[in-house]
Amino acid sequence: MKEIVFKRTKYFLIAFLVLLLSTPAHAGGNVNFFAGQKMLDKDDWEPLEDQQEFGVLVDFGGKDWPVHIAVDVLRSETDETFDLGTNQLKLTGKTQEINVGIRKIWDLNNEARPYVGVGVANIEGDLETEVFGVPVSVDDSAIGYWVNVGIFGTLAKHFNIGLDLRYSAADLTIEGVDIQAGGTHIGLLLGYHWD
Repeated sequence: MKEIVFKRTKYFLIAFLVLLLSTPAHAGGNVNFFAGQKMLDKDDWEPLEDQQEFGVLVDFGGKDWPVHIAVDVLRSETDETFDLGTNQLKLTGKTQEINVGIRKIWDLNNEARPYVGVGVANIEGDLETEVFGVPVSVDDSAIGYWVNVGIFGTLAKHFNIGLDLRYSAADLTIEGVDIQAGGTHIGLLLGYHWD
């Protein structure tokens, strides 16, 4: 399964490089760091449904383009420990997303920049624990979709601060059980803008 995940990730990164190299030299864009939370389906992930999330959101394009190319990488994780008397059981849940698509950004007086985006998502879900001291991990990945909205302000022409709200979806099968690995994401943005 890890080989399949690696191949899909590799294809997404190759597509990103092709898009980046085809962008005109006079392009503008943003690189924003994301810190927040991902809320997964409670029926599928409880008690690991609320996960801390970090990532990088990138968009770029020509000044006369109606939309920018968007490439976002997000990773979420949480763990829960259960007391079993003489032993403890630690359960860890993780997801990773590579989101590729388009983002429309409106420039209001070069300061406030509301946006909306949509695209294709490669999402991986991973559950880990230990059984009698032996690490056990099960995972799967699938192609799905993502949409996001948000706003950021640009200070001193280059430094971004804002808020991102996103929803993603992809159906995984882990140990014969169908689960949803996407979810609702909300977080703060800090980053850099260039023209």
